[in-house]
Amino acid sequence: MPQPLELAEAQARLFALAAPLSTETLAIDEACGRYLAAPLRARRRQPAADLSAMDGYAVAGHEGPWRVIGESAAGHPFAGATGAGEAVRISTGALLPEGASAVLLQEDCAREGGLVRLTGTPPQPFERHIRRAGRDFDVDDAVLAQGVRIGPAQLALAIAAGHATLAVRPRPRLAIIDCGDELARPGEPCPPHRLPASNGPMLAALARTEPCIVTRIGPVADDRAALVAAFEATGATDIIVTSGGASVGDHDLLRPALADWGAAIDWWKVAIKPGKPLLVARRGATIVLGLPGNPASSFVTAHLFLLPLLRAFAGAARLHPGRLTARLAAPLAATGGRREFLRAHWDGARIAPVGNQDSGTLSSLALANSFIDRPARAAALAAGEEVEAFLTEGGTIA
Repeated sequence: MPQPLELAEAQARLFALAAPLSTETLAIDEACGRYLAAPLRARRRQPAADLSAMDGYAVAGHEGPWRVIGESAAGHPFAGATGAGEAVRISTGALLPEGASAVLLQEDCAREGGLVRLTGTPPQPFERHIRRAGRDFDVDDAVLAQGVRIGPAQLALAIAAGHATLAVRPRPRLAIIDCGDELARPGEPCPPHRLPASNGPMLAALARTEPCIVTRIGPVADDRAALVAAFEATGATDIIVTSGGASVGDHDLLRPALADWGAAIDWWKVAIKPGKPLLVARRGATIVLGLPGNPASSFVTAHLFLLPLLRAFAGAARLHPGRLTARLAAPLAATGGRREFLRAHWDGARIAPVGNQDSGTLSSLALANSFIDRPARAAALAAGEEVEAFLTEGGTIA
C-alpha cells in the first residue's frame, strides 16, 4: 500500500505533467480572462503629451492677472502658444498649451471679461495639476508580465499601450465525470439510498472561474466497462476529473478502469484532511485527476489541485491562491498526522471554522469563504492566535 504523499510533493508531481498550451492571438475584447503568453510592451506613450488634470486655466508665469486668449478642450487643443501673462481656459484631459507652466483650478479663480485672477491658494507645487507626458508609461516600457491574467484593468492598460490584439494561451479542455451508483441527476427522484449528484456541477462551476472548456459526463455507474466508456467519450481532452471511486472499497473501480483504458497511475493518496484518496494518472497528453467523492473533500482538493492545474495549462504565472494571516476568533484543537484544511469564515480581521467539518457536509461549504491551513501534528491554538489561510474561489468578506 503506497504511503500518502505530502501536499507539496503531490502538487509538484502533478504540475510537472502539465505544460502551457500553445499560443493564440485574440482580438483584445476577446482576451479578457486569459493569461498573457508573452510580456507586453507599450507601443505608445501615456499621456502622449502634457495634459491638464483639472478644469480651470492654463497660465504662463506665476504672476497674474492673466489675459485669456483661448480654450483647450479634450480632443480640441488650443492651436497657439501662451506667453507670459496669458492664460487658456482648459478642461480635464485637454492638451496643455505650449508655454503654460501651471493649471489653476476654476474654483480658485475669478474671471472678469478677458482677465482671470487667482483668488484662492496657488497649487503646491505650481505644476501640481499637470499630467506630464509619459507619466504612466513610455514607449517600449513593460506594462504587463507574461502569465498575468487579463482582467478589466489589464484590458484597459493594454489598449492604452496601443494594442488591438493579445497573445494568450488557449483554454484547456476539461471533462468532469461523476461516478457512483448512488447518484441521481439534479431534479430526479432521490430515495434515501441515493444522493443528488452535486459534485459535477460544483466542480464545473469552480473550473469556470478559470479560462477553460468544460464538458460533463455522468453520473456513471460503478462498473468498469461503464467507466472505460466514459473515459473514451471525453475525446481530445487535456484534463479529466473524476469525482468518487478512487478509494479502496469494493465498488471503487477507478484504478482498474484506468488500467483498462490504458492510463498509467502516477501517484495515489495525499496526506491531507479532507481529501486523502486522491489519484493522478496519465494517458498520452491527458492528465486524469481522481478527486474524492465526499463533497467537502472534492471542494478542497479542487482548490489545491484542479484550479492550479488549469492555471498551469493556461499559462498563469502564479498557480496557487494568495494567502493571508488572520487571528482566530475561536480556539482550535490540535491536529493529527495529516495537514488539515478547515472550512472557515474570515470577516477581514478574525477567522473561525464554520459548521460541521465532516467531509460529507455541504452546509459548511456554503457558509465558508476561506480555508484555515493547519500543519500536521500542530498544537492546539487559543482564540487570538494567528493562522495561515486562503480564500475559497469566489469567497467574499461579509
